[in-house]
Amino acid sequence: MPYFHYQEANQPNHLHFEDESFHQLLEAFKASMRRAFHGEDKIDQFCSTRGVPAAVMQELMSGNPLALCIPGKYGGFGGGVKENIAFLSAAAYESLALSLTLGINNALFIQPVAKYGQEDAKAYYFDQFLKKSCMGGLMITEPRFGSDALSMHTSFSEKGGSFHIKGKKHWAGLTGMADFWLLTARRQTENGSLMRDIDMFICDVNAPGQNIIVEEYFENLGLYQIPYGRNKIDVFIPVGQKLVPTTTGIQMLLDLLHRSRFQFPGMGLGFIKRILDEAIHHTTSRLVGNINLFEYDQVQSRLSRLQANYTICSSFCVKSSEIADIDKDLSSSGLEANIIKSVTSDIMHESAQSLLQLVGAKGYQLNHIAGRSVVDSRPFQIFEGSNDILYHQITESVLKMMKAAKERSLFQFLKGFALRAADRIRELVNFELDLGISQRKRVEFGQLMSRIVSMDLVLRLEEKGFRKDLIDNAVIILKQEIASLLRTFHYINDTKVVVDYQEDSYWLDFSV
Repeated sequence: MPYFHYQEANQPNHLHFEDESFHQLLEAFKASMRRAFHGEDKIDQFCSTRGVPAAVMQELMSGNPLALCIPGKYGGFGGGVKENIAFLSAAAYESLALSLTLGINNALFIQPVAKYGQEDAKAYYFDQFLKKSCMGGLMITEPRFGSDALSMHTSFSEKGGSFHIKGKKHWAGLTGMADFWLLTARRQTENGSLMRDIDMFICDVNAPGQNIIVEEYFENLGLYQIPYGRNKIDVFIPVGQKLVPTTTGIQMLLDLLHRSRFQFPGMGLGFIKRILDEAIHHTTSRLVGNINLFEYDQVQSRLSRLQANYTICSSFCVKSSEIADIDKDLSSSGLEANIIKSVTSDIMHESAQSLLQLVGAKGYQLNHIAGRSVVDSRPFQIFEGSNDILYHQITESVLKMMKAAKERSLFQFLKGFALRAADRIRELVNFELDLGISQRKRVEFGQLMSRIVSMDLVLRLEEKGFRKDLIDNAVIILKQEIASLLRTFHYINDTKVVVDYQEDSYWLDFSV
C-alpha cells in the first residue's frame, strides 16, 4: 500500500494522507534505517569516518522523510511539531547524527520557510525537496560572533533588484552538503554602518550568483556524519527569496530558534532510550565476580537515573508537541524553550557518560556506541545556545517575573508558576530569594529552576496517564537533584582564579 495517495493528474499535485499514513510513513522510515544501519552497510563500519556513504544516504532518504513538515498545500505531509518529534526520536535511536540532520532540515529550514517564506519561493523550494531529496540548513554563527550572534557582521545591501550578502559563517551543520541555506545578515546603511535588526534569505547554492565557498572543513569531535566548516558568503539573492517577518527580523529569528529548542526532546528521547536499552542489555548479560552486573546496587542507581531521564524527556516531548507548532509565535517563549533545551542536552550527555561507565574499557573503542555517544551528545550542550548562558537567561526571566509580582518567597512564586512541583518540594524552597545574586549563582539558580520545571512537567505527564512507577522514580531522582542544587546554591563561593599561580606552588619544592 503506498504511503502517499496522489490526486488525479488534472488536479494540483498535492499528497494526501489517510488517517494511518503518518504511522506508515514512520514505519517506512524505521525500515529504511534498519536496512541502512543493520544491513550490508552497518553503522559501526562508517561511524568513525567523515560523512555518510552515498548508498546509505540514498537508502535513508528513500522514503523522503523531509516531506514530513512540508505543508500539504505544496505536496508534503503537512506534519506539525508532534510528528517531527516522533521522527527525530526514531532517528536518534539509531543515529544521533541522522536525527540532527533531520532536525536541521525541518526546524532550521523547512519550518521557517513554511511560516515566513514568500509564496513563489515556498512552492519552488518545497517542490525541490519532494522531487530531488534536497537538503537545507541555517547559517547564523560567525568566527567572531558565536553567542553574540546578534552582533553579526554579515551584511546585505540592495543592488539591481537583488540583495548582495557578504560575510563569513562557520559551524553550520551540513556545510558543503545542503542545497539551500537560510542566511542571516544585517542591512548595511549608506554610511557603512549596520542596522540592529536581522533579516533572513534563502540561498540556492546551485543558482547563478548564489554559490557559497567552503574555505575549510572542520575536523569536528563527534557527529562525524555531519560536515561543519567555515564559509565565505558573497552572493546575490533575488528579492523573492527574502523571508518576511510579521514584526521584526529579531522576533522572527527568536521564534525560529525557540521552536527548534522545543524540538530537542525528539532527539533526546530516542537517544536516551537507546542508551537505556543498551545499558539494560549489557548489565543483564555481564557477570562480575560471579554476580550479574544488573544486581549491583550502584548499577541499579545508574539504571534508575537513565530511566528517569527517559521519563523527563518524554514529558518534554508532550509539552513541546502542545505549544510549538508553526502557527504559534514563540518569540517570547524563551524561558520554556531554554529550560527544555538545556535540560534535554544535559541529560543526554549524562546518560551517555553513565553507559560508558557501565560498559567499561570496551566502550572506548571508537566504533562502540558508548564512547561514540559521549562525543556525539556533548555539542548539544553548546550549539543553539551554550547551556551556561541559557541557565543565566532562565534566572533573568524568573527574577524579572518575581520582581513584577513583588514576590521574594520562592515557594510562593512557584505556587503560581510550577504548582505541582512546588507542593512536592515545599520544605526545600520555602525561603526568600536575594534578587541581587551574582552571575555564577544565577547560573546555579537557572539549573535549579529548570529541574523544578522538569518535575512539574513529569507530574503533568502523570495526570495524562503515563506509567506511574516511571513517574514515581523520576520524581524521587529529580527531588534529590533539586536538593543537591539547592545546597550548592546556598553555599557561598566567590573564588577567583590566581593568575600568577605558578609562584610558590611547585609541589616538588615542598616534598621531603
